[in-house]
Amino acid sequence: MKLLFLGDLVGISGCSVVMKNLKKEIERCKIDFVVVNAENADKSGVGLTEEICKDLFNSGVNVITTGNHVWDQKEIMNYIDQENRLLRPKNLFEPAPGKGFQIYTTKEDIKIGVLNLMGNVFMKKCEDVFECADKFLNVHKLKDKYDFLIVDFHGEITSEKNAIGHFFDGNATLVVGTHTHIPTNDAHILNKGTAYQTDAGMCGDYNSVIGMNKENSINRFMKKKSVKHFPEIGEGTMCGVIVDCDIKTGLAKNISSYIFGANLKNS
Repeated sequence: MKLLFLGDLVGISGCSVVMKNLKKEIERCKIDFVVVNAENADKSGVGLTEEICKDLFNSGVNVITTGNHVWDQKEIMNYIDQENRLLRPKNLFEPAPGKGFQIYTTKEDIKIGVLNLMGNVFMKKCEDVFECADKFLNVHKLKDKYDFLIVDFHGEITSEKNAIGHFFDGNATLVVGTHTHIPTNDAHILNKGTAYQTDAGMCGDYNSVIGMNKENSINRFMKKKSVKHFPEIGEGTMCGVIVDCDIKTGLAKNISSYIFGANLKNS
């Protein structure tokens, strides 16, 4: 079983590179299941729409996760209640539309759980993520109701992501960070068998400042004349991880960083 997780899609550039290339990459890499974080997929660089979700599903995506920008395009609040392949962070304050965890069944009758969590440090206020994770693990067990568990941890700081990885070690197939848009060079398998990478990076134009127009971003840092952040629209790169999974244990046999496209290259 091979899983592909792709980091935050950013704007037109991120959507385009995924929609044009994902099906070919699924075939080339022999991928069985695809999860994409698409909370920045709208052309504005924040939020996502029903149309984008449908285009991603038609491109080979199995599940879409999100983060702090999930509600930035208001139409998604109605759509998320209708579409169980679209998740929002489970530890958003309740009640909230949608769900943060679902189990999906493949054509081969393999059950894959996907859990969407959001960090607490320097992020939008939400319920304590470690308390939420602890409650989750008290109810849900690997190889009980699902064969594999993928955890998208949408967070700002590396230490919090690192800690949640160890917290789930042995109880998840993959824990991968999103939100900072820069792929980290630490893909490895933790002591008890969980695949981990601190941040998957983004799908978007890397000739940018985390996907946004670089000149405008620099001006904002320098307190010069600028406008609200907007995405770069050059050629995109897809970034994420590929995990080889052990169906007997539900844990990872191998994890490798995945980079495809324009400005970044696997070396």
